[in-house]
Amino acid sequence: MTDLTAPFIEKICSRAEVAERVARLPRPLVFTNGVFDVLHRGHVLYLSQARALGASLLVALNTDSSARRLGKGDDRPLNKEADRAIVMAALASTSLVTWFDEDTPLQLIAEIRPDLLVKGGDYDMRKLAETQVVESYGGRALALPFVEGYSTTALVQRIRKT
Repeated sequence: MTDLTAPFIEKICSRAEVAERVARLPRPLVFTNGVFDVLHRGHVLYLSQARALGASLLVALNTDSSARRLGKGDDRPLNKEADRAIVMAALASTSLVTWFDEDTPLQLIAEIRPDLLVKGGDYDMRKLAETQVVESYGGRALALPFVEGYSTTALVQRIRKT
């Protein structure tokens, strides 16, 4: 059995088809993005909270090349983008999963116009260009409380020490 037969695979869509797929999702649409390299408790709680804010949750993943440009290390992400998308799509909280190759999802946000942009509490929403775009058409931007003690970078460091 191949994992590509699982029903949640249908939640994954290419960037080219994302606008069409988003148009079929119930609103309000919540949007979040990130690398989500090694999924942990903090991610799962955050994504569940984000989903509870709307009728649908779109998760945009950094492509591998976009993730490497974030400066988290030459060997990051540890999991390839297709693998990260499958893990993300398997979560009940996600409605749709796609990728972006740019440094930020600004273009994608402008294209799909989510009702709500959500980031983790470690972001200052006022400093994000994405916030300005979302608010320009009447959407909202919100930082959810950061779940202390859960960090992919810290987890990877701890694993490497053992």
